[in-house]
Amino acid sequence: MKIGIVIYSNDTETVWNAFRYGNFAIKEGDEVKVFLTGKGVEAESLDTEKFSVTQQMKDFVKGGGTILACGTCLKVRNQSATDICPLSTMKDMYALVKESDRVLTF
Repeated sequence: MKIGIVIYSNDTETVWNAFRYGNFAIKEGDEVKVFLTGKGVEAESLDTEKFSVTQQMKDFVKGGGTILACGTCLKVRNQSATDICPLSTMKDMYALVKESDRVLTF
């Protein structure tokens, strides 16, 4: 199954759980893509002692998942793309939704 995950939150536990779910789905054999939009593009800066968001993200990519980050949302926050979160567009988000069998939002 193809699963699309849209993350709009910058709540550490929420984002951590979204990537935990993505990692689980990949291990079950699903194809998973994540699109970070709005506050979600802050994901790499959310690590706390309890929740290692960045490690979940690295595991996700290492397992075969794809992460896309809204370029406009990054610019608004004076951030730039990273190796884990390449710059993307609404066209990429549209494609993620269109090609996915299921879409979850966090």
